[in-house]
Formats: sequence, structure tokens, C-alpha cells
Amino acid sequence: MEKENIAVGLDIGTTKIVAMIGKKNEYGKLEILGVGKSKSLGVARGVVNNITQTIQSIQQAIQEAENNSGYKIKDVVVGIAGQHIRSIQHTDYISRSNPEEVIGGNDIQLLIDQVNKLAMLPGEEIIHVLPQEFKIDGQSEIKEPIGMYGGRLESSFHVVVGQASSIRNVGRCIQSSGIELSGLTLEPLASADAVLSQEEKEAGVALIDIGGGTTDLAIFKDGIIRHTAVIPFGGNVITDDIKEGCSIIEKQAELLKVKFGSAWPGENRDNEIVSIPGLRGREPKEISLKNLSKIIHARVVEIVDQVFTEVKAYGHEDPRKKLIAGIVLTGGGAQLKHIKQLVEYITGMDTRIGYPNEHLAGNSDEEISSPLYATAVGLVMKSIENKSQSAVRKDAVEQPRTSAYRAAVAENLVYEMPEKEEEVENLKEKHNSTVNRIQKNFFDRYVDKIKDFLDNAE
Repeated sequence: MEKENIAVGLDIGTTKIVAMIGKKNEYGKLEILGVGKSKSLGVARGVVNNITQTIQSIQQAIQEAENNSGYKIKDVVVGIAGQHIRSIQHTDYISRSNPEEVIGGNDIQLLIDQVNKLAMLPGEEIIHVLPQEFKIDGQSEIKEPIGMYGGRLESSFHVVVGQASSIRNVGRCIQSSGIELSGLTLEPLASADAVLSQEEKEAGVALIDIGGGTTDLAIFKDGIIRHTAVIPFGGNVITDDIKEGCSIIEKQAELLKVKFGSAWPGENRDNEIVSIPGLRGREPKEISLKNLSKIIHARVVEIVDQVFTEVKAYGHEDPRKKLIAGIVLTGGGAQLKHIKQLVEYITGMDTRIGYPNEHLAGNSDEEISSPLYATAVGLVMKSIENKSQSAVRKDAVEQPRTSAYRAAVAENLVYEMPEKEEEVENLKEKHNSTVNRIQKNFFDRYVDKIKDFLDNAE
């Protein structure tokens, strides 16, 4: 029987942490087996600022996903974002010893490895090295150099860089949660995989992922990633503005934003009012929906302006770099009423809301098709690319109950889980000498390891 390729993605966001388990079905679509969601307590603007709380939130999401799916998670692909992320354009080349030999994958890997050795600012680390266009012996605009001949192989690269300490903190949280880290992916790249079509990437498109703490941007043209950016503002700053502007608590502000919020203030009449319960016996507070929309509008305009500045920095106004497919909005912030119209008005570009349902199996839960889960779906797709077995069925995970049982397994004396504890005790007596021998060998090896460590210690 063919082994199932079970993939797991973990989206560590500012407002929520999502663990998603999935696999490809026979039609090549993504079948979601289980989802776990928890409130993100130790993350601010995409960066871990409280290790203990983040570990607890991750464990909660992992536990829920395992319970929903019946699978035990071994490793995950994690999305990384945050205000410390920046991207640079870099060009590099290699000279090949034998130009008469066909260019292969090894040559491209050699070029990528060379870029990975680039000197970064203190405390920074390269996350992604993404090849764009290749040049062979001066011949430019080559998308696929494999199979060609040439002496000098050159390429332009999009290099994504982040703070090493922030990346390590994410890794520490994952390992402390009892699972392994199988890959790191920039979140806007994961979201792009989930919501963009190949035609859009070819025509030119800007993906804007509006999360809780950050707004991520990824620009594609001719099927190649051209620009990425992370803006340190998201849905949370809108909630904070409502909280301050209306003098209410955060929970009420978030509820108001989701239920009655609009990015376009013109549509609300002056007499439209919502009543908020007062705190501890105080009078209820009446809030005008027109004022609420004005507060939201002001902050969304600021976020969109910053994103559009990045789009212009890429060179969208150059006819050769024009983004014909316009803008795709995704993430939790894309669910804000009339945000599509506002983005079109500010940028003058065609805009649509991006849903990850194109890659999902037909029987998928409607909630998972929401823009809210775009990053998580993209991370599961990245995990599938790794072809690793990231989760196994819980009933396939054996739980040895005593040291005697573990010792017997080590000596190939037991092949199945005994039904009763007494059977294990009988086994212990039957193979007592074997167990002692195994334990003694293990102890000797352990002591040797300690001795080696102390001998080598400076």
C-alpha cells in the first residue's frame, strides 16, 4: 500500500495560530483532514515577544488539529512574517569549467548556494533565495537554463532577509511544543500559492495579505516573484483606533469592526446608531456607525497608501512592469466591508478578494475557504512539496507502557502491543537477563558519552 503524504502547516499570526493537516486527493486537490485554532497570546506584529505564551498557544492549536483529524503531528512548515523582514535584489554568476557540458540543476544550486553566503547586516539571516531570470554568456531573459550550453551562468535573485533572533525564537517555540520544524516560508509567498492563479502571476499581480499585526505584499510578473514587503500595520491597529475613538474596551471594538465596520463612510446615514452595553452597571454607550466607518476608513487608507508606495517602488508605472491582473486582497482584513472598492479607488487598479478554495477539494468546510485561512492553506501546500510524512495516524503510534516493554522491543522480542500490563510483567521475568544486559549496555554507553564530553570540554 502506498504511503500517505500527510502535510502540516502552522500559521503563527498576531491574532490567531492555525495548525492545518491535509493531503492531496486523487484529483490533485487539497483535502483538509483537521484544523486547530487558538488565540495568539505571545506574538506582536508577527514577531514572538513571549516564548511561554506562544508555546501554549501552539500546543493548543496542534492538540485541536490532532483531535479533529485523528493524526499525530511530527513536523510542520511554518510561515514567517513581521516588521523585521526585508527583501533585496541581487545579481550573481558562476563560471563553468566545461562550457560544452549541459547546464544542470547542480549548476543552479551552486549559484543559489553562492548567494546564500552573501554578507548581511549584523543579526540578519537569509530566509529565501528566489531566482528570477537567467543570462547565459550574455544571452538574457532565459527562464529555464537547464539543458542549455554555456560558460558563464548569471541570474538575478530576489533575496528575503529577516532577523536571526526572531527566526530562532519561532524555531524554539516549535521544538518546545514537541514537534519538529521542517521548513520556513515567507507568509505572503504561502498566501500567494493558495489564492493566485498562474495566469495572474504571468500577467502581473500584487497580493496584499491583511493580517492582524502586519500587511504582507508579494508582487509577481511573468510568473516570477518580483517584490515582497511586510508593512507593520494590520487589523489590530484599526481595532485600537476604534477603542480609542469610541472609548470602549478592545473586545467590543473588535466586535463592532467585524459586525458593523465599513471602509467606506459614505454609505452610513447619520441616524444609524448601535448601542454598546456599559461596564459594571454603567449606562449603555451609543455609537454612530458613520463615525465608526470614518475611523476605519482613515486607518485603512493609511495602510493601503503604504502598500501602494511599495507597488510604485517596484515600478508598476513602467509600461513593461505593469500589473495587468491588478490587486488580490486576502487575510482576515480582506473581509472588511467595502475594502475592495476603497482599494480600487485609491490605486486605480482592478481588485478582487482572494479565496483559497481553488486548490481545495470540493467537500471542504466553507470556513476553510475564507481569506482568513489563505496562509495556512498555502503552508500545507508548501509542506506537500517537501514530500515528507508530517503526521501519522494516532492508532499507528505505539505507546510503550514500561521500561521492560521498551527493552523487549529493542531486542526484537516483542512485535505487538501486549493487551494487559500483566503480560508485560511476565515478559520482564521471562527475559530478565536480556533486559539487564540491555540496560547495562545503555548505561555504559551513556557514561562513555559523558566522559567524552568532559574530555573534549575546554
